[in-house]
Amino acid sequence: MMNQILFSGVIGMFLTLIGTPLLIKLLARKGYGQYIRDDGPREHHAKRGTPTMGGIAFILATFAAYFLSKVITGKPPTFSGLLVLGLMGGMGLVGFLDDYIKIVKRRSLGLRAKAKMAGQLTVGIAFAVLSLQFKDSLGNTPASTKLSFVQDFGWTIGPVLFVVWALFMILAMSNGVNLTDGLDGLATGASVLVFGAYTFIGVWQFQESCANAVTLTNPAACYEVRDPLDLAVVASALMGACLGFLWWNTSPAKIFMGDTGSLALGGALAGLAICSRTELLLALLGGLFVLITMSVVIQVGSFKLTGKRVFRMAPLQHHFELKGWSEVLVVVRFWIIQGICVIVGLGIFYAGWAADK
Repeated sequence: MMNQILFSGVIGMFLTLIGTPLLIKLLARKGYGQYIRDDGPREHHAKRGTPTMGGIAFILATFAAYFLSKVITGKPPTFSGLLVLGLMGGMGLVGFLDDYIKIVKRRSLGLRAKAKMAGQLTVGIAFAVLSLQFKDSLGNTPASTKLSFVQDFGWTIGPVLFVVWALFMILAMSNGVNLTDGLDGLATGASVLVFGAYTFIGVWQFQESCANAVTLTNPAACYEVRDPLDLAVVASALMGACLGFLWWNTSPAKIFMGDTGSLALGGALAGLAICSRTELLLALLGGLFVLITMSVVIQVGSFKLTGKRVFRMAPLQHHFELKGWSEVLVVVRFWIIQGICVIVGLGIFYAGWAADK
């Protein structure tokens, strides 16, 4: 069964490695280039016109990798896997419309704020409501109305508050990835690390699933997750697709993911956390996205309250650029920070299991 994970990861990477250059040529021929802020670091002005909407490449590659792995292994898709993919695709569609209006229609702000929010809310609510349906033989649905850290804990918040909580997670992560996507390869590389973590978590939860409680040494330590192995397949497909895309997105980037990609990746991260019952753990596993989002919150809050800025520029990565760090230096050091977050998060995840043994 683990072959699904290997196949999805390899296929995802292969498809973006060979497919992204084709997309670059198509976008360049149509003149769909990136808009660059005039108030940003001067070095970024050279990026003006670089093809964007590259998220199309890894979204399509992820879908193809997932379903091809099912065809190869003869295993059917699961509701959990399809819901996460649907959330990613829906958020990617909202991002695509934003990019399209920005670049093709030449409207610098893209989708109007209300329209963009309405699109995100529609996709998020649909995911949240559907994730509480489709019980398996043990009565588990893809998501749970209990809050979770390394697994569900005692607080049940009910279906209405769950929808609100799921929306918060989806919006927070999609905007977090969007804010992080300001330097070549930064958001892509950080996402590879988090999807790698969720591949591991899915495999571990499958091995220690309550469905296998009869064969476990300590059934009390089992995970009540509906489709953990399939979540690992989705995470592996995303990891492979992002890794292949990183080949072309790393400095100097030949293509940017755009809102198409960043909203899709944020949605996928939130979906994996919700369906794997690791909602609060995502704040640590995706620590870089949280850190960068908080830098914007602090900057805006400080300016409104005191009229002063804490950072030279927000998001945080641009602050260090304006301090004289090269783009590559910022990206590599931020990748290291993200790697540390993943290691600590996985350590806490394992410690939570070991404590119940």
